[in-house]
Amino acid sequence: MNAPDETTSDARLTRKTWHLFVSAVRNFVTSEVGGKAAMMLGLLLVLLLGINGLNVVNSYVGRDFMSAIERRDQPEFVRQTVRYLVVFGVLSTATVLSRFLEERIGLLWRRWLTGNVVHAYLSNRAYLRLTSDASLGNPDQRIAEDCRTFVTMTLSLLLMALNGTLTVIAFAGVLWSISRTLFLVGLGYAAIGSLLTVLLGRRLVDLNYRQADREADFRATLIHVRENAEPIALLHREREIESRLLSRLAALVGNMKRIIGVNRNVGFFTTGYNYLIQLIPILIVAPLFMRRETEFGVITQSTMAFSHLLGAFSLIVTQFPTISSYASVLARLDALATRIQAPPPDAPSLVIIEEHGRLAYEKLTLRAPHEARVLVRELDLEVTPGSRLVIRCQDPAARRALMWATAGMWSDGAGRIVRPALAHVAFLPERPYLPPGTLRTTLRGDNEAPPSDAEIGAALARLGAEDIVTNAAGLDVEHTWDKVLSTRDQALLSVARLMLGRPRFAFVDNLGRTLGDEEVPAVLQALAEFEITVVVLECVNGEVVGEAAVVIADDGSWRVV
Repeated sequence: MNAPDETTSDARLTRKTWHLFVSAVRNFVTSEVGGKAAMMLGLLLVLLLGINGLNVVNSYVGRDFMSAIERRDQPEFVRQTVRYLVVFGVLSTATVLSRFLEERIGLLWRRWLTGNVVHAYLSNRAYLRLTSDASLGNPDQRIAEDCRTFVTMTLSLLLMALNGTLTVIAFAGVLWSISRTLFLVGLGYAAIGSLLTVLLGRRLVDLNYRQADREADFRATLIHVRENAEPIALLHREREIESRLLSRLAALVGNMKRIIGVNRNVGFFTTGYNYLIQLIPILIVAPLFMRRETEFGVITQSTMAFSHLLGAFSLIVTQFPTISSYASVLARLDALATRIQAPPPDAPSLVIIEEHGRLAYEKLTLRAPHEARVLVRELDLEVTPGSRLVIRCQDPAARRALMWATAGMWSDGAGRIVRPALAHVAFLPERPYLPPGTLRTTLRGDNEAPPSDAEIGAALARLGAEDIVTNAAGLDVEHTWDKVLSTRDQALLSVARLMLGRPRFAFVDNLGRTLGDEEVPAVLQALAEFEITVVVLECVNGEVVGEAAVVIADDGSWRVV
């Protein structure tokens, strides 16, 4: 889903863009990898100083080289040729090494930045809040692509600015000594060119911001097709999916057309601007040569010096498409960071209290989000450690709300929930989820060492699921589990993980839908043998008979049967 247009209004070349740029560089340099980065940047600065010094030397070598040709002085021509080749060799080596260091710094920066963003994204369930935040589009694309683009562009622009400063220092004196008029013309030419480029291309910033979201929307729909290929085929939904893909493609292409149109207008100006850079020094210095006030080689030297100096002064002209893309990337990452760091919404009427060894609900009322409908009404209930409590809900939404509220993921309601820290409470959802990995790491509890082979074998044997090890080709082979195991085996593996983790309390959601009613009693008995207090959440239609349970009716009222 696209972010609202008001978000893109922040994607402009403003003072905030500059502050974000400075903040990003400062955070990196002062980070735990800042020492290594500073050392590499220092070495890169030395190389840039050397490159600019060699460029100045090369301008004089080129001047003398052309002057020797004009005088038909063959011995001097040979000497200047040798000097030119030596300078060329050293300059090429320094340029290649500077590019190598730039890429290594970029890689170090990207790893640090992306790692920090991923940590923040997964901390305090920020990813869950962002999933339901319609104002922020495609957080995954921002983390993967925008972090990479941001690092590449920041480093590139930083080094261009640094190199431009060194170039100005190196060549200003050379150009001033040749012609003060030429130096002043260069300053004015660069200033006017920069202003006109910004005026012609200012729309690119917002357009690039939108284009990143358009590309991500199209890719997300393609991923949806891949992940849901079987149900799409069974339900014959190809036409709807095709229509959705084509609409995403049309939005992408339409926005790209506007970008190309603006680039065309900017290109008309910048192309002519760059061609005139080659002509202006000749128009000013050539008359000096014709009046015999300077030698022929100075024309070549002035052209080279003017080109370098204007290149430094004209960063906005030559790099405006990059700068406009960079501003949009900064705005997207700033929006992501703002949402991640935002505190979760307050729910003062629904209080969770952590108390070791106790699970209780005190006057708990839960409501459907954005609705007045009550799902659970003033539930007063304490779960006795070592027992098994069955909660049967006539409304499936109530079952989900109760488990989510216990996990701290539901804010619409009132009352108190008393439970241990989440490290001691486990949740087994109706649809099992096993992250990709090996069987050993999948069965490892949070912040625990991997269980031994004997412990794994005993847990799986207790559930009658020993063949899972064979199906997984051993304990240490990487798998995407929904491609290897049936839903039933995934559920048994999730239960085995609970048994090995030994939480004090476990919530089991509608387990009969996955395993079948005949297997559920054996699984619950196995959990009891591992001293886990189990809360079983079920859906029920009609009157409840049999095992003692708490029943939550459609109107949220509850009773013990």
